Amino acid sequence: MKAVLETWDLCYTYNGETLALNHVTVAFYKGERVAVLGNNGAGKSTFFSMLNGLRKPDSGGVKYNGAPIGYSRKELIGLRQKVGEVFQEADRQIIAATVEAEVSFGPMNLKLPREEAARRTSGAIRYMNLDGYERRSPHCLSGGEKKRVSIAGVIAMEPEILLFDEPTASLDPYHVAQLEETLERMHREGRTLVISTHDVEFAYRWADRVLVFHQGRLAADGTPEQVFSNQELLKQACLKQPVLWQAAALLAERGLLAPEKGFPKTVKELSRLL
Repeated sequence: MKAVLETWDLCYTYNGETLALNHVTVAFYKGERVAVLGNNGAGKSTFFSMLNGLRKPDSGGVKYNGAPIGYSRKELIGLRQKVGEVFQEADRQIIAATVEAEVSFGPMNLKLPREEAARRTSGAIRYMNLDGYERRSPHCLSGGEKKRVSIAGVIAMEPEILLFDEPTASLDPYHVAQLEETLERMHREGRTLVISTHDVEFAYRWADRVLVFHQGRLAADGTPEQVFSNQELLKQACLKQPVLWQAAALLAERGLLAPEKGFPKTVKELSRLL
């Protein structure tokens, strides 16, 4: 299968002193759900900033659909149409005075025809259930509403790949559930989703694949089952096993669950297996 986005031998140093990424090679494929884990300072955010050209690597590089990305303004605008990022803090991303202006910023910046920009803007607003919010100031919205606005702004660019940096941070359980519904919809549409998170419970139940960063290196790349069964890796990366994984492992140890059928990722799956 051909990668839609990939890096090779990616290195990056801050101020010529702090090595943030150390020879990172990884590929992403169409329709994948990938969780990126690691402790603070592991290199996750720096890695994301490389994937859509916000930073230029010291060495190595990034390819989109097999072609190395360039760093001219025109090339970067083209890349960010295809690879969109939703920042951890919505206030870092929101700049406009109204929700409609915020969501339309990307399409307008592409110098699309006015009708096309309006179509994308209204479509993204509907997609994120923001009808009726068009004239409201995004800065006066709740944290969950701001997150929806920032996602709508990226959706309006109609990207094939979406990067989310800690999307569940500061959200209450209700808005986390709403976010997961949105992610599931995007997955059904065939988009590639890459999410940086500290939430191992979310990563376990949601991801098809898990990357683990440690001290700027890619320490692991595998299925959730492969990653969360590796105690040495988890200790090194300051991660914990998900609670449901621990419960299922204990039940399997006592003969109450057949591990060959796979470990459940939700309470509903656990109930069905029992």
